[in-house]
Amino acid sequence: MKTLNKIMLSMALASATATAAIQADNESWQQQFPTQYQSWKTTSEKSEIVDVIAEDPNLAVLWAGYSFAKEYNKARGHYYALTDVTQILRTGAPKSDSDGPQPAACWSCKSPDVPRMYQQVGESNFNKEAWAKWGAEMSNNIGCADCHAAGSADQVMTRPYAERAMEKVGLPFAEQDAEMQAAQTCGQCHVEYFFDKQDSQNVRFPWEHGFTGEGAEKFYDSIGYSDWTHQISKAPMLKAQHPEFETWSTSMHADMGVTCITCHMPKKTNAAGQEYSDHNVGNAFAAFDSVCADCHDSKEEMAQLIESNKHAVNDAKLAAEAVIVRAHFEAKAAWDAGANADEMAPALQLIRKAQWRWDFAIASHGIHVHNPSEALRLLADAKAMGLQAQVALANVLTKYAVAQPVALPDLSTKAAAQKAVGLDIEKDRADKQQFLKEVVEKQWGMELH
Repeated sequence: MKTLNKIMLSMALASATATAAIQADNESWQQQFPTQYQSWKTTSEKSEIVDVIAEDPNLAVLWAGYSFAKEYNKARGHYYALTDVTQILRTGAPKSDSDGPQPAACWSCKSPDVPRMYQQVGESNFNKEAWAKWGAEMSNNIGCADCHAAGSADQVMTRPYAERAMEKVGLPFAEQDAEMQAAQTCGQCHVEYFFDKQDSQNVRFPWEHGFTGEGAEKFYDSIGYSDWTHQISKAPMLKAQHPEFETWSTSMHADMGVTCITCHMPKKTNAAGQEYSDHNVGNAFAAFDSVCADCHDSKEEMAQLIESNKHAVNDAKLAAEAVIVRAHFEAKAAWDAGANADEMAPALQLIRKAQWRWDFAIASHGIHVHNPSEALRLLADAKAMGLQAQVALANVLTKYAVAQPVALPDLSTKAAAQKAVGLDIEKDRADKQQFLKEVVEKQWGMELH
């Protein structure tokens, strides 16, 4: 009976908070929750922009023909969510509300103004527009109202598409304990998703076959979905987003009941002796004694383990990339020699599968800590499938008397790799700067950080 009453109470709370007005202004929470607010504000300290394509030029080739090849940076603190999505080259330089390469759904995880607008105009009406349509409405970075009911510490799902996805896999929010509810609020955004053009509500999680990369791939294959056609190989590609919820769900941490907030929002005590959750959402290692010591023998041992896992994952990543990059160019050589679609289909499917596994692993932030064994498994499979693609392509290349190995262009730097895939980055940057000045600053009134 107690369990039933708890569920009924949670359901009532969820229903009430779902219809309450969204208090999107982060500043308005400061007076009621000063300690939490100040700890959230420290996410502004993680301000450095790290250019990942400059660190690994292979990415420009792997994403050739897709907007990620233009610019891809490491995630900064929540405080910079709006700035980062606005000034990144991927969102283009729209000149009007209906212009630009991206849909409005690209705002989905960047601001509590999104659920506010869902309430005002409806989820479907919001998502059917172009990204630039709602720029003037986006003024608050990821913050309080993304995870909490108005003026309350109560956790709540503010993205209806995430709530629908959780229910579909038997994890209705109202029936979870507080730890899992917190993990689900993180999982509204730290997750793999796609924009379903056949669904008016648009944002979907591919969980019909579970949380693994293979499960998502099975779903995408079942609906004939691809994010883009690769510019070099012509393979039908998938782009992973940031599947932290999925890779955590299949981890030892999840099995032990360790969730996102256990590590990234540890309990602390303020000057008045009051306990609170740290909203810096930072590196758990800094709070080793309160977060990690129950399972890890020492901070030094854990540091060595993390560093070892990080190197192992990075080495496996680069090994898979080398194989897949070559497969893309070998496919191009085969097409150029006159190969037909039937001859190419098996190799292109293997390229799609290989790159998907690579991307599902490396797009998950912190996977070398969260679930390194899953990363290594996926990357090993990615390399193996890439090699299978090369074998299939070798047969086609031999048939058309193409000299092997196929020569690769200079990919030693970001500039060289982007040039090799035909990008005009200088024009993109110039267009972006004009957009930021004429539209973002003057029309939207958005302050960039």
